[in-house]
Amino acid sequence: MSQGRWQALDAARGLAVLAMVVFHVIWDLAHFGYAPATLPWSAPVKIFGHSIAFAFLFIAGVALVLANRDSMRWPAFWRRFALIAAAAALVTAGTYALFPTSYVFFGILHCIAAASLIAVPFLFAPWPAALVCGAFFLLGGEFFASPSFNADLLQWIGLSTSEPMTQDWRPLFPWAGALLLGVAGGKLALPLYGERLGVSGEGISRERMTQKSSRDFATPPNPQAPHPNPLPTSGERGPLPFLGRHSLLIYLVHQPALFALFMGLAYLLPPAVDATEFVASCEARCMNEGGEGKICHDACACTAREAISSKALAGVKDEAERGRRLNEIAQRCVARGNE
Repeated sequence: MSQGRWQALDAARGLAVLAMVVFHVIWDLAHFGYAPATLPWSAPVKIFGHSIAFAFLFIAGVALVLANRDSMRWPAFWRRFALIAAAAALVTAGTYALFPTSYVFFGILHCIAAASLIAVPFLFAPWPAALVCGAFFLLGGEFFASPSFNADLLQWIGLSTSEPMTQDWRPLFPWAGALLLGVAGGKLALPLYGERLGVSGEGISRERMTQKSSRDFATPPNPQAPHPNPLPTSGERGPLPFLGRHSLLIYLVHQPALFALFMGLAYLLPPAVDATEFVASCEARCMNEGGEGKICHDACACTAREAISSKALAGVKDEAERGRRLNEIAQRCVARGNE
């Protein structure tokens, strides 16, 4: 393996990190009203988001192979699994606090953690096994989807016929397939540097897993010790490898930081609001409830005007809270109109 190949994997992950930040900036612009609300759901942006998720999962599969290329390093594996699972739980808790009706219950971190467990047996098998299983996950949803999986407790599997309301959904079908394809790619690439590292093209073998010398039993492995066959690197030179090496931390902090930034921006410089549609729907609802045309129009126009001038809805994204504040403003407008 050449001097920069491990760094190249970090650089690829760093590029995915940058793409992820761009994607979330697009999402936040729409969420806070600075771009059309439908923009994140447009085909180009959805494809962009899916490609980022695929890249992260594929790279995670390759990294899993390289980290355990000559023997299964269980302490390091479980430490990595616990870190990702804890980060996934943090994402669930944070999004539940902000979006209780659409929180992340099985996003990309949840998928990486679960798919890593599924991938373990394929670290001992030839690369075609991981390739076939990856294809099974990628395509299985088209053949095995059933309303039986629509229950809330089963939707993480990915075989439901309806999509849940959530901010990020990466179920095992099809997304575990991307990580397994990364395992296949990593194992397929091992012969390219196997001679230099002293490992076979298939990586881990069952024989290596069971062979232990008397020294192995006398001295437990140190999980903090460097890998016996370290991959050559070029250090943390360049921004992309640096971002790649700190991708989990960036993933956890960048969206809260962006969200806080946009909340402040929405308060100081609210996006331009076209109240025409709101006034029309408000007026129609008022008249359906028995109100007179002019009174309904004046009250709805007053509500829209007051909401904009007072910034009453700045940073409010919960629909129940939004409705409550608009109702309070509408009541004040009606009261002033009756004076």
